Amino acid sequence: MPATTQPDRPRRRRTAALLAATVSLATAGALAAALPADAHGNPGGQGHKPSRYQDVQLLSFNDLHGNLEPPSGSSGRVTELQADGTTKTIDAGGVEYLATHLRDARKNNPYSITAAGGDMVGASPLISGLFHDEPTIEALNKLDLDVTSVGNHEFDEGAKELARLQNGGCHPTEGCYTDKKFKGADFPYLAANVLDEKTKKPILKPYWVWKKNGVKVGFIGVTLEGTPGIVSADGVKGLQFKDEVETINKYAKELQKQGVKSIVALIHEGGFPASASYNYDCDASGGGSGISGPIVDIAKNVTPAVDALVTGHTHNAYVCTINDPSGQPRMVTSAASFGRLYTDTTLTYDRKTGDIARTAVKSANHVVTRTVPKAADLTSLIGKWNTLAAPIGNRAIGYISGDVNNTGTESPMGDLIADAQLAYGKKLDPETDLALMNPGGVRAGLTYKATGAEGDGVVTYAEGFTVQPFANTVNLQDFTGAQVIQALKEQVSGTNTAAPKVLQVSSGLTYTLDLTKTGADRVVTDSIKLNGSAIDPAATYRVATNSFLAGGGDGFTTLGQGTGDLVGTDDLTALADYLTANSSATGPLVPPAANRIDIVQ
Repeated sequence: MPATTQPDRPRRRRTAALLAATVSLATAGALAAALPADAHGNPGGQGHKPSRYQDVQLLSFNDLHGNLEPPSGSSGRVTELQADGTTKTIDAGGVEYLATHLRDARKNNPYSITAAGGDMVGASPLISGLFHDEPTIEALNKLDLDVTSVGNHEFDEGAKELARLQNGGCHPTEGCYTDKKFKGADFPYLAANVLDEKTKKPILKPYWVWKKNGVKVGFIGVTLEGTPGIVSADGVKGLQFKDEVETINKYAKELQKQGVKSIVALIHEGGFPASASYNYDCDASGGGSGISGPIVDIAKNVTPAVDALVTGHTHNAYVCTINDPSGQPRMVTSAASFGRLYTDTTLTYDRKTGDIARTAVKSANHVVTRTVPKAADLTSLIGKWNTLAAPIGNRAIGYISGDVNNTGTESPMGDLIADAQLAYGKKLDPETDLALMNPGGVRAGLTYKATGAEGDGVVTYAEGFTVQPFANTVNLQDFTGAQVIQALKEQVSGTNTAAPKVLQVSSGLTYTLDLTKTGADRVVTDSIKLNGSAIDPAATYRVATNSFLAGGGDGFTTLGQGTGDLVGTDDLTALADYLTANSSATGPLVPPAANRIDIVQ
């Protein structure tokens, strides 16, 4: 399969005893068929008895990652499929616009719920990340978010920090950022499959029930079971992450016992549609035929008691039906990432049964265009936090001659980061030979066009923070040549077999990635060279990585086995130092050519 860079996606485990079902052959159009004529719900009022069927609007989004301001470059665009088969790109995102779109969508919908699929925070741009994502929680409160599942990035700073985001209070070391105490989230975070190792109980609520005029809809929230493999060890210390399907099925039964029969699962795990266009019909050739990935397995095994699945994690856009274990089609949605889309789903509630009439469920993704008026309250919130961040964020750290993109199997931005870490490593130890960077840690590229008053080609600290927001350290370790080769093979084998995680490599390291082969053989051993010479399996090499990889993250177990550890500064400082040393206003840095890996397809 293509070795494209994917957001933090580990191989998932699946319980052997789980039920399986064939992907649905029903189209989304079939879901909208055959309900009684009164299926559009009278909300009721004085002297009026509510009709049997009540339409409930479910607005959803996922993977916001603290992107309060409109994302720049490709991160701030979506692709739209046109009637003639061509595509066009549309600028999208920004919470000022998202607020307007959501508020407009809710008009004339008295039964409206807004839910999210996790990763609301973490890997955030400077305006939010600098303040431990308090600005994002405040923004979500203003967006009237009702409920969200946790995602893997909610654990970047550990369970205690997640609890603070939920419950409020000033940061334990940095204190209060303003003269007002941080109030926390107005909405519940759901973490049904995240247990305290000691108590064996969920660290946050496992589910939540929305109620209005006798209508009840339950929400169960889970993150991917593989979260420990894509989050730093400190972030998940003392926690257990259980199987998603088993957990959802368990709490669906509990909700049913309480009389809640309409259930939605918020799942921070996702899939890969056959098209990158947000409006692609993945049911065109039959239910779910246009999507692959972990969510398909999950959807086919989650109990039929669950009426819809709101998903995320892969940053893709899709609205699909996939058969549940009883063979009935069920809606599965995802709204890309960074607030560029939102999903509008209609759940028709049957007051007689208390359940959702699944044949009437309809759903569509909508673009958060920037052509609508900005929501003034969100503009004010952004302005407040930008004022606090400006003294740090506006500082110039370098100059570029063109866009440094983060797209592709090997990206110019990934190569630039690897070069920066190699240069920093050589400062710590002149014997440093090479650097390796995980693709999921490259959160954005650098754009030539100015985003503010800094001028074209100027790279600010805020822009660098958006690229590398995790505050990982740059670590040096010794590996044998055999271990270096093995680490490269782990890109396409083990837990990364199905979805390769291709490391970004520093200048001087070259090799061939042959995607016509399978497993570890896709890395051609004889092609691996450093500065033109073959890697010697018996020799020792000094390698720079970030602390996440040095801990064996992303399935790179070999990189967790190095010796002679030396821990340096944070990775953003290394990048800033490199840009400052290697660029100027009159001599900007030329983006790397991204030609270190020879890819055969």
